[in-house]
Amino acid sequence: MSLTDLASVLWRSRELLEMLLFKLEEEQLLLAAGRSRWLSHATREVEVVLEQIRQTEVIRAAYAQDVAVELGLSPEASLGELADVAPAPWSDLLHQHRKAFLLLTSEISALADVNRDLLTAGQRAARETMLAFAETVETYGPQGQTVSGGIRRSSLVDEAI
Repeated sequence: MSLTDLASVLWRSRELLEMLLFKLEEEQLLLAAGRSRWLSHATREVEVVLEQIRQTEVIRAAYAQDVAVELGLSPEASLGELADVAPAPWSDLLHQHRKAFLLLTSEISALADVNRDLLTAGQRAARETMLAFAETVETYGPQGQTVSGGIRRSSLVDEAI
């Protein structure tokens, strides 16, 4: 294995992380627009990219271990450690990859959190709407579990909506 092989797989990893960020943004746009019809497709696409990232990560780990040993480091050396001891121009390239990975993972994490919040809010709104038409009221018990309470009084529904 060589630094060339490692650099190649790092580029592929970056491309996949950028694709994941794009797919998460697509998912967010669907969630924000209330377009749940296509949400399962967007989620499936995110899962496909995540699987590709997992496969690439296995290859990257193997290349990084071999390069670490070649450079006289522990096989578990981090990308930053590899970049610190790699000869020029590899050192700069590895540092750039590391910065890009840190930025991309930060963006992905933030976007995933927003998507999770949007999904939770949508699920909560749907549940509250369904409960509005139910015969009983659900509340929380002393241990935090959901319990059915009293009978809900009848409601008027505007069918024009």
